[in-house]
Amino acid sequence: MTLIRILASIGSVVSIGFGAWHFFVPTLWDWYAYIDASAVELVLAVRAVNVFFSLSLVLFGCMNLLLLFGPGVGRYTLLVALGAACVLWMTRVAMQVVYPQGSMAPALQHGMLAAFVAVFACYAAALVLVVLRPSLQ
Repeated sequence: MTLIRILASIGSVVSIGFGAWHFFVPTLWDWYAYIDASAVELVLAVRAVNVFFSLSLVLFGCMNLLLLFGPGVGRYTLLVALGAACVLWMTRVAMQVVYPQGSMAPALQHGMLAAFVAVFACYAAALVLVVLRPSLQ
């Protein structure tokens, strides 16, 4: 269980970090300057999507940490939580490959991809270890 906790904790802490950082991305990158000022609903929609996305990453990370270190977590519960995290991060990896962000600087683009792959790999390895273990004790 120790290796599962280490790997999933790394993925969770990074997820929380990405989520917390993403709350500030619209301001840091001046997103709304690229949207026509008369498109008020579009600004509100982009803001809402970013808040829910950011909050989801923070909540996913916190939930996983609480499950990993809480009392009496079941194997099925970890399979579901880690499986969902894998789907989330594998989707982010695929999006970065197909529609890369950070293309203004190749190091940024490839660094983002490497970070997304690393988080996915942590969750996926933890998931595989849970699948291979008959019990968590």
